[in-house]
Amino acid sequence: MKLIAALSASLVVATALSCSSTRYGDAQAQETVNVDWGSTDLQTFSQHMVESLLESPTLSYFAGPAKGDDMRVIAFMGGVSNETKEHVNTRGVTDSIRTALLQSGRFRFVAGEPGQDEIGEQVRFQQGSGRVNPEMAKAFGKQLGADVIIYGTLRSIEKKKGRSFGTLLTKTKDVYYQFVLNCVNIETGELIWSNEEEIRKTSTAGLFG
Repeated sequence: MKLIAALSASLVVATALSCSSTRYGDAQAQETVNVDWGSTDLQTFSQHMVESLLESPTLSYFAGPAKGDDMRVIAFMGGVSNETKEHVNTRGVTDSIRTALLQSGRFRFVAGEPGQDEIGEQVRFQQGSGRVNPEMAKAFGKQLGADVIIYGTLRSIEKKKGRSFGTLLTKTKDVYYQFVLNCVNIETGELIWSNEEEIRKTSTAGLFG
């Protein structure tokens, strides 16, 4: 009986170790795998910043001599500096913010890197390859001039507490994230909008965690 029980237990363990599965989840669901930077942090920061930018009276319109009747703000999306200890792809944050602002119909955006490289390559092809109708070939010097530049910084403070009898042999990790985004008038250099968002995440693990 003991041998049969041992074999049965071994079979269950082997089966569990050999099984694998893949499933789709809700991309908007709260992600709590650990305290590291994750999808929920990106979505939360991006959403709050977009809402604040759209509500700002200083960014409701931007007049300009060459803009005609279209007074939408023409923006350049700069980068977000990663000052955390983690490898965070902050381009995901800027892409999310730019996409939401563009879809709002309130903002226009000029291309940055790597878009400008592709633009330059295409213009040179149209001008010099001899394959494009000259009347349709695009030329340099006609791009829109941005009114503002949007850029920011992501920072974190991390604290750890090891296991002890006072903590019932649990360990704790606490991470505080601060995201600051700025919008500057390119012509005057004036900071016309700025916002800060914060998130704190704490995890605890037992003796075998």
